[in-house]
Amino acid sequence: MKAVGLYKYLPIEKEESLIDVQVEKPTPTKRDILVKIKAVSINPVDVKVRAPKDKEETEPRILGWDASGVVEEIGPDCTMFKPGDEVFYSGDLTRPGTYSEYHLVDERIVGLKPKSLNFAQSAALPLTSITAWESLFDRLMIDINNYEENQSKSILIIGGAGGVGSIAIQLAKMAGLQVIATASREESKQWVNKLGADYIINHHENFRTQLQDHDIKGVEYILCLNETEQHWQNMADIIFPQGRICSIVEMANPIDLTALKNKSVTFVWEFMFTRSMYETPDMIKQHELLSKLSKLIDDGKVTTTLTETLRPINAETLRKAHKIVETGSMIGKIVVENE
Repeated sequence: MKAVGLYKYLPIEKEESLIDVQVEKPTPTKRDILVKIKAVSINPVDVKVRAPKDKEETEPRILGWDASGVVEEIGPDCTMFKPGDEVFYSGDLTRPGTYSEYHLVDERIVGLKPKSLNFAQSAALPLTSITAWESLFDRLMIDINNYEENQSKSILIIGGAGGVGSIAIQLAKMAGLQVIATASREESKQWVNKLGADYIINHHENFRTQLQDHDIKGVEYILCLNETEQHWQNMADIIFPQGRICSIVEMANPIDLTALKNKSVTFVWEFMFTRSMYETPDMIKQHELLSKLSKLIDDGKVTTTLTETLRPINAETLRKAHKIVETGSMIGKIVVENE
């Protein structure tokens, strides 16, 4: 089958950074389903894994994790899907990716795609939605069902215009929170405002001063989606005592955790591949999460964050998509689909 992969980890300007390859079509076993890929979304993790490094592969490494498509075959232990089902998911970082005609994935991390969306619109959602959902409701422990109590609380979302932030704003508003999002460019400010942010501040400027301009003394929750080290002191300054901070962005250098000590603040990481990487006992939660997301979308409560679509799925198109994501200024999500 056709696929797009790499042997060398090179700058995206190099033609060999992503190349068209032929690999064997896989066969589903156990709880795997075989999906015929219709569309894939490009995420920062794709770019990070492909980034230049002194390493070569003996077999082509297939990247890509977000996808939507149609179930072609199912493994003998599958119970949740059947051939012909239209699905969306974000895959497993430890297995071959979705830049291919067909893809194997464990059914426990797959959901039926929203009926109201096409394949491209659906492919834009899984990784960012799972990350946003787990960050808010698993890591920050916000009660999605306690709308009335949440109305008295605030969350700061640092990096509101990106893929995860675009979903997190919608989910936080749905849960009843007052949402403050960071954005620095006019187009990103317009985007987060459209998604429902109550206030917008600039992440290049002092957080406390900007919040005071809106008569806001601090926040109960912070979701950091951009440069954790850079924003650490700002976050420590504005988080309320006994508040919670969640970040998805790793740090290159140690930070001072004692900055949170006197306030008894909780700091927690979110990595949406944890459940699939370690096959945790609650791995099926991602299937349940995507099922809930589909219903929310079909009920008009959450919208897709797709902002750009490229065609078709091949090495040349995917290099273009990677180049766009590498700029770091992407608003929403970019998807590559088959024509």
